[in-house]
Amino acid sequence: MSYTLNGRARDTVPVSTLKHLVAEITGRELSDTGQPLDERRLGVAVAVNAEVVPRHRWAGVTINDGDDIEVLTAVQGG
Repeated sequence: MSYTLNGRARDTVPVSTLKHLVAEITGRELSDTGQPLDERRLGVAVAVNAEVVPRHRWAGVTINDGDDIEVLTAVQGG
């Protein structure tokens, strides 16, 4: 199975969720509500097939073959 992450093709196992993907990308453990277990700000947003997925749904959203996923990081500045 494959999907696109931020414009690059990737392969995954069929049981991967957005929660697992974000944890992998950020290197941080997440609760089922998408909050970091270290209680620091995460600063990311996720869209699947051009639709924003709320953080509290990440644990329940399975990555499907052909999905186009964007993980966006908040950057402060001006």
